[in-house]
Amino acid sequence: MVKIVKHTLELVKFSHTLFAMPFALTAMFYAKKQMPPWPLFLKIFACLILARTAAMAFNRLVDAPFDAKNPRTANRHLPTGILSKPYVIGLVIIPGLLFVVTTYFINPLSFWLSPLALMIVLGYSLTKRFTHYTQLFLGLSLGIAPIAAWIAVTGKVEPPALLLGVAVFFWVAGFDIIYSTQDYEFDRQNSLKSLVVLMGPKRALLLSRLFHFIFWVSLGLFAYFMNLYWLGWIGSLFVGVILMAEHGLLKLDQPKKITASFFTANGLLSVVYFVMVSLDLFLHVPS
Repeated sequence: MVKIVKHTLELVKFSHTLFAMPFALTAMFYAKKQMPPWPLFLKIFACLILARTAAMAFNRLVDAPFDAKNPRTANRHLPTGILSKPYVIGLVIIPGLLFVVTTYFINPLSFWLSPLALMIVLGYSLTKRFTHYTQLFLGLSLGIAPIAAWIAVTGKVEPPALLLGVAVFFWVAGFDIIYSTQDYEFDRQNSLKSLVVLMGPKRALLLSRLFHFIFWVSLGLFAYFMNLYWLGWIGSLFVGVILMAEHGLLKLDQPKKITASFFTANGLLSVVYFVMVSLDLFLHVPS
């Protein structure tokens, strides 16, 4: 049983929840500039976990034939038989249904939008088969997280939520371009599409820098419109420093450094930003 849990957490990359969740939690705190009631907090947190679990399991399920052929991914759980296909199908269906059910107990708008949100986060995994703009679809699938968290608290969509959504959209699209450079040759040979395949690795990385600049500007606009104090602005500045370090680490001929850039820099970025803007909200005492 312990091994199944361990392999399940590995399959859905539970540790990578650090990426988009801090921005969703930021939206949750800033929607009314206060900590939401604990029952609502737990429902939102559960929805984030459930939707991501279903999406990652679906990704591993539909990508299994390609993963088996790719040396970088051939040791994943489905190609090696560590987890069975019916089990992974269950990881898509059960969390997906629980996600929709949980939104029912949040508010009507969250519930009515939940099937659309689920379609978006699941649909990303199919896009590499028919469009080169797959990174934009991934950006959309994670970019809706802060918007959804805001809706869960307020029952409506407001401009600051959209700013955070736009920020996450460009951040995710930018770092997925970086990650996808590892599979450039494999994707080309197997007719899989991406911005990296369309533009080539070097030009795609220039686009990644542009996307990350837009991400940073969007965070600055969020800080401005939400009247963040100095801790929040320092958090935004820190994001810029991390992004510059991330792109400075990139070496296309050294895949391990690409992996380090992707996971370490982006995980650190999201957590530090969340901590700083949360401290800014809860510890600042107006003079």
